[in-house]
Amino acid sequence: MNKKNQLAEIHHSGKPYIIYKSKKGFKLFTNFSKKIILNNNNIKNFLGKKYKSKTKKTDLFIGFFGYEILNNLINVKIPKQKNINLPKGIFYKPEKTINLSNNLKYKSTKNYRNNSFKININKKSYTKIFNRFKKRIKSGETYQIKICTKYKTKSKINPLDFFSRLSKTNLAPEAFMIKDMNYSIISCSPENLITKKGSLITTKPIAGTVKKNKKMNKVKALNYFRKNLKETKEHNMIVDMERNDLSRICKVGTVKLSRAKVVEEYKDLFHYVSLIKGKLKKDIKNIDIIKAMMPGGSVIGCPKINTLNLLNNQEKENRNIYTGSFGYIKFNGDMRFNIIIRSILNFKNSSEISVASGVVVDSNAKHEFNENYLKAKALIDLFK
Repeated sequence: MNKKNQLAEIHHSGKPYIIYKSKKGFKLFTNFSKKIILNNNNIKNFLGKKYKSKTKKTDLFIGFFGYEILNNLINVKIPKQKNINLPKGIFYKPEKTINLSNNLKYKSTKNYRNNSFKININKKSYTKIFNRFKKRIKSGETYQIKICTKYKTKSKINPLDFFSRLSKTNLAPEAFMIKDMNYSIISCSPENLITKKGSLITTKPIAGTVKKNKKMNKVKALNYFRKNLKETKEHNMIVDMERNDLSRICKVGTVKLSRAKVVEEYKDLFHYVSLIKGKLKKDIKNIDIIKAMMPGGSVIGCPKINTLNLLNNQEKENRNIYTGSFGYIKFNGDMRFNIIIRSILNFKNSSEISVASGVVVDSNAKHEFNENYLKAKALIDLFK
């Protein structure tokens, strides 16, 4: 059986499966022997458990941490918010992996044209929140903060159809999808938060966005970022914070900027990106790494803890997966995790797309509100 038919057969079998971007294409994980639903009581045990086998490709757990459980792990409280009761995190133990090319071939006949999205914060409400946070910035409580907006629609979707089309129009280095019985996630996340191999660890912060058009190419985008004071400030702050996060778990003097301020190109926009690397201290455990690096600072703001508290007290709805983290932990301790952004969560026949843009002292409310839509557009277009 060829891989095209194999993918369709797995999809139609009803078995849960996961697809994750790899260097040469995608990797599919299925035949799960364990499914661990995380909560605030069992997450430390999950992260602390050690496994003997270290050689098989399936010797790993793959899944996601939601935003709420990561806050709890670092003792940041979230006030009571509107909640859809999605699990706080789920990890799976696969027994089968399949290598797939970048060209995922799958089509659905379903028509999505009648889907209309509602936004949870309109421009007027956004501007009020923006101005409130601007005062917090001026008073020194935070230096940068990300206001989250959600686009929602009632819909049943075919996640493989969506993900196949998304991989053709907006292929991203941290793209993934999960299909389970009662939920699915489709993501074109561009941002790697943790890549750990042995004692080496890297993170790739993204801060800076500009719209793609006929006049804006990659060279011009780089020039724009370099000359734009607001984008430069935002990027520098996030890079400094991620370096600080890494320094908590890495040997002194090993945390270095490996690649500084380059431009990455996506369907509707360009991003400003850096790469930071370090060498872990001895006896650093998985839980130490997760607590130091999550939630990812580039999608929160800085300083991290102060800003998380400000965000959590402002937001009326749970973020669910948004600004949580998806990836895997191998039995030998190596891990790879992204930041869950540019994602569709479909749960209880409702889809939500969450996005956020950074507010610094030089920010403009109209520009940031419009940037949020720009970030959501590639996903909203899938419903057309």
